[in-house]
Amino acid sequence: MKTAIIAGATGLIGSQLLNNLLESNHYNKIVALVRNEIPFQSPKLIQVIVDYNNLQSIADHLKCDDVFCCLGTTIKKAGSQNEFYKVDFQYCLNLAIESHKNGASNFYLVTALGANANSKVFYNSVKGKLENAIQNIGFNSFYIFRPSLLLGNRNEFRLGEKIMQMIMKPFSKLMFGSMEKYAAIESKQVAKAMYCLAVSNNKTGKQIITNEQMLAL
Repeated sequence: MKTAIIAGATGLIGSQLLNNLLESNHYNKIVALVRNEIPFQSPKLIQVIVDYNNLQSIADHLKCDDVFCCLGTTIKKAGSQNEFYKVDFQYCLNLAIESHKNGASNFYLVTALGANANSKVFYNSVKGKLENAIQNIGFNSFYIFRPSLLLGNRNEFRLGEKIMQMIMKPFSKLMFGSMEKYAAIESKQVAKAMYCLAVSNNKTGKQIITNEQMLAL
């Protein structure tokens, strides 16, 4: 029986993953790092109000086996590239550093298709730099999940994403072979892939899970 930490538990992927973790016999304690308490109760669930700039203050809650990081925002919501960088890079990296200090063995991170530290696209560049930074921390295993366009209902409305979902969803069924990496994917499929690979984890080092692999799972 293990302890898991989940960051981003109210998001599109995180909310699905939280359900998977709570229903699992693999974990007996789930620590959800939240900004505001969520209306969800379970004997296994511990909600911790978090300040990602001061994770040392909750060090006792960061003792775990597995960390699932589903944190993410948009430049529009964040308000600027600097604020986006703070959430999507610095907060995630802070979580990785502090949880590793407190004994976490495995880190499971959601980034994005196209993540590349050398990309000229700011979003992809930030995701790639985050992958590289966490890789150097020293987790026993580090799983990176790179989904394409996510399908599902968010708590917030994103017009651009909604339009892309309407366009991509019917075409995704026709994407095979090398094109499958661009196919839209349900958020619950990403969450299930994260959960399944965590409970069956027998690998060490960096593992990149592609969009095609998640669709196959």
